[in-house]
Amino acid sequence: MLDIQQLRTHLNNINARLAQRGYAFPAEDFNSLETKRKSIQTLTQSLQAKRNAISKQIGIAKQRGEDTSSIMAEVANLGDELKQAENELEIIQAALQQLLMEVPNLPHESVPAGKSEVDNPELRRWGSPRVFDFSIRDHADIGEHLQLIDFETAAKLSGARFSVLKGNLARLHRALAQFMLDTHIQEHGYNEIYVPYLVNSECLRGTGQLPKFEADLFSIQTSSPEESAALAQAPNLHLIPTAEVPLTNMVRNSIVPLEQLPLKFVAHTPCFRSEAGSYGKDTRGLIRQHQFDKVELVQIAHPAYSYEALESLVGHAENILKKLELPYRVMLLCTGDMGFAAAKTYDIEVWLPAQNAYREISSCSNCEAFQSRRMQARFRSEQGKPELLHTLNGSGLAVGRTLVALLENYQNEDGSITIPEVLRSYMGGLDRLTT
Repeated sequence: MLDIQQLRTHLNNINARLAQRGYAFPAEDFNSLETKRKSIQTLTQSLQAKRNAISKQIGIAKQRGEDTSSIMAEVANLGDELKQAENELEIIQAALQQLLMEVPNLPHESVPAGKSEVDNPELRRWGSPRVFDFSIRDHADIGEHLQLIDFETAAKLSGARFSVLKGNLARLHRALAQFMLDTHIQEHGYNEIYVPYLVNSECLRGTGQLPKFEADLFSIQTSSPEESAALAQAPNLHLIPTAEVPLTNMVRNSIVPLEQLPLKFVAHTPCFRSEAGSYGKDTRGLIRQHQFDKVELVQIAHPAYSYEALESLVGHAENILKKLELPYRVMLLCTGDMGFAAAKTYDIEVWLPAQNAYREISSCSNCEAFQSRRMQARFRSEQGKPELLHTLNGSGLAVGRTLVALLENYQNEDGSITIPEVLRSYMGGLDRLTT
């Protein structure tokens, strides 16, 4: 959420910066609410001052033994008027809060202007795409040929955009997650966290999924009085779209001691997304699923060091791809392609031979104080004053998409898959997937 004081003092500048994101700030609605707020606030303060002054008169009159009934009646009337003004002010403040909840973050000054992904500059590449001397298959064909991916059974169980992995491919999927966790913990200094896969609405408001992106979420629906009673202590639960949500909310309504910064969390979880608005995109295979696994990185940082932390976080995600020897490139997202809560984002895209293209496998963002302001996540500064933290997140990596990249980049002419050397110890020494 943006700082309302900034909006009050620099509205034109903020309008221009949001316009770079393709967002038209509702300035007329904001100014109208602000005018009402100022008027009611002035009235409220005036009534409070008048009530205090009359209360003093009552005290003095009582000391003198004078009749205070008329003054007491005036105070009672003032109380009713003040209560009405306070209620109106509360309604206006709530409307301002709701308006701000729909507004995206401001882009950092280093983010290039642009409208879509075609305007994203490429920063660097690592590795060279393999040259094949045989006809390559996509990952779905490979998995079905090996009889290790079963889309038909998944559709019977759950519908479209689900998959069933079998045997050594399921084991390879698990090995990838374990390898990623071990690398981030042992080499990059993250603290592993196991989090709930169901979270309340406050968590999703804190990180920015609610209220704007409710259609992308899977929510728990109760259908009987018994179920309603069972969930009475935990209403409005949603399946997590990413572990970023519970990990970042761990510092909600907290003041983190300065000496503990930065906090570095890693978690492996399933993620659940309705993929609203993605009709017709990547309907075949594992690229865009309603349920997928991800190893998520979150850093909670001092504002002075958050962009240094962003660069390190990107490097941690890149390191996984380097160890797996998968070619990739790093893109800097333009203003029109960034996520709602991000101030600056790097996308890492892995090479997929069957698509003859690079596809996103990790998105790493600095949200600055946008999420912290929603969550009231703070630290005590060097001067002892509570200040808002900066929050960062990134995939380290999306497990399913990494599996896709392995299947396509490590395929052999006979249909088998060579297992990268760094994963073989997680596979009991197995070096190849075969039928």
